[in-house]
Amino acid sequence: MSVAIDRIDHFVLTVRDLEASLHFYELVLGARIVKPPGGQGATAVAFGRQKINLHVTGHEFEPKATHPTPGAGDFCLITEAPIAEVMAHLEECGVAVEAGPVPRHGALGPMTSVYFRDPDGNLVEVARYG
Repeated sequence: MSVAIDRIDHFVLTVRDLEASLHFYELVLGARIVKPPGGQGATAVAFGRQKINLHVTGHEFEPKATHPTPGAGDFCLITEAPIAEVMAHLEECGVAVEAGPVPRHGALGPMTSVYFRDPDGNLVEVARYG
């Protein structure tokens, strides 16, 4: 017997400054800000059917990672936008591109990626298939 995983629902990033992270993910990546129901739980940013819960360092929610650390994240987000448009938008937002565009191989095959950092130094990869 095996567990059939369909998709990632959410993951958690530990951040130093919640407002700076919310601003970055909303402005730079077009995320929706999701406040916790009843004010209990983590504030999050959402894309499509996924979200990133944001825990402020020193105020994480239980259970949590063994060593929650700002800047330890490294993840890939998929876009339908041409990578040239992503690059132009990042420049417009004052976000430094660390690498890219570069060819990569994702879960569904070949893609083109661009890499940059969020306010805590997490490595963010935005990629496009095809």
